[in-house]
Amino acid sequence: MNYSMIYDIDNEELHRNLDEEINFFRAVANGDVPAIEDNIKRHRFRDESGVGKLSVDPVLNLKYHMVITAGMITRICIECGLDAELSFRMSDFYIKKLDHALTEDEIELIHDNMILDYTKQMNINQRNTKLSRAVSNGLDYIYGHIFDRITVKQIADHVGVSPSFLSRSFSAEVGITVSDFIRSKKIDISKNMLKNTDMSIPDISYRLSFASESHFIQCFRRIVGITPNVYRSISHKPKWM
Repeated sequence: MNYSMIYDIDNEELHRNLDEEINFFRAVANGDVPAIEDNIKRHRFRDESGVGKLSVDPVLNLKYHMVITAGMITRICIECGLDAELSFRMSDFYIKKLDHALTEDEIELIHDNMILDYTKQMNINQRNTKLSRAVSNGLDYIYGHIFDRITVKQIADHVGVSPSFLSRSFSAEVGITVSDFIRSKKIDISKNMLKNTDMSIPDISYRLSFASESHFIQCFRRIVGITPNVYRSISHKPKWM
């Protein structure tokens, strides 16, 4: 290997101070939403000063940096208490979006949504430390199986308590029933799908394991106040190309 090429600092600027990178990942892991929102507002992901060039193609360069960030955040958040399955699923979800990203603007948006999503999830995770073991583990199970059909009994069996005990504890500590919480989280994901994908209503219903398309529409209307089709018509983000 020609190390003179690696250390050719006359042609390449030095990388950013490591402290800034550590502070960024610490903000995500600590659930510091204001700090990450400020990072997004300042477009730090697009700032090329001191980050290294991984490709001469600017779009590929950003994609590579995005994948690196995703890998780091995934494992740091797991180490700081985020459910491993949930963390990996979130990473897979956002990295797959890069397949359809054709511009730097699109990649930046995916990146910013990802880091904010992880930060908010860590914020929730920290609040969950005040919950009982059964409820906290139950929430982890729900997040890790949110695309599956989940029953109270399945969750109760997983955390090692009776369904009635879990239901009472969950309602008292979270403020809503287990079933309402699951439906609410599924609807949150469906809203993202309606805004950012071309998946049909039946496909979204099937992907989120609703009993039927009509059941999905009914739940969506009750929680959001409008039908999925209306929500998509006013919220759908057009593709850049």
